[in-house]
Amino acid sequence: MTPETVDLNCDMGESFGRYSLGMDNQVIKYVTSANIACGFHAGDPLVMNRTVQLAAKHGVAVGAHPGFPDLEGFGRRNMDCSLNEIGAYVTYQVGALMAFCAKHGVRLQHVKPHGGLYNMAAFEKSVARAIAEAVARVDANIILVALAGKNAELISSIGREVGIRVAFEAFADRAYTPDGKLVSRRLPGAVIEDPAHAAEQALRIVREGRVIAIDGSFLHVEAQTLCIHGDTPGASDLSHSIRERLINEGIALQPLQTFC
Repeated sequence: MTPETVDLNCDMGESFGRYSLGMDNQVIKYVTSANIACGFHAGDPLVMNRTVQLAAKHGVAVGAHPGFPDLEGFGRRNMDCSLNEIGAYVTYQVGALMAFCAKHGVRLQHVKPHGGLYNMAAFEKSVARAIAEAVARVDANIILVALAGKNAELISSIGREVGIRVAFEAFADRAYTPDGKLVSRRLPGAVIEDPAHAAEQALRIVREGRVIAIDGSFLHVEAQTLCIHGDTPGASDLSHSIRERLINEGIALQPLQTFC
């Protein structure tokens, strides 16, 4: 990867039954990769099928977005699960999405854990290893996406040990704490809703490899992919603004599989 190439991903496929969530049809035009919910924290078989088909139509790479089995809490709550359970949850969800990928003739590019599972993996070595091992056993060609920051080298080493690639992610539409975590959504200012602010944060991450935390300090975040959330208010405007800002600055947007 060159410093001037980055992937732009979005969490998608988070509707469920009669409940519609996110702006998938609008955001898909601006991103290069889609993280598709696999039915545990959001999504269902029909939504999964439809979202993979949507990504394939637009030439957007597909990733699995497995989470804890917690529809009510949208997977954002930590669960006291064994490592064996976590591995099985990831295997189950990735396998389900791979089936829809096969149906639509696309390859599963990556696995990005969701919500509570993602946050635990970023700071708990045993959880990160359980997820990485599950991915490796399903398909060692799949890229694991993890939170960029102070534990990146540790997670990279786990990836090397189990034989998979790891790509690191930073967030254009989320605020950071001084210790490198995402600000809790329970707190004001956790979500960046202003398109210009989100675009500026995205550019700083790519060009400078850092992000400004809520206390004004700088955090090192070397990232190959930038995330926006499909359920963020104004997600379509955010994604369009970020894409335009990066392209205008000479930064190429490409899916992870082309450079990672």
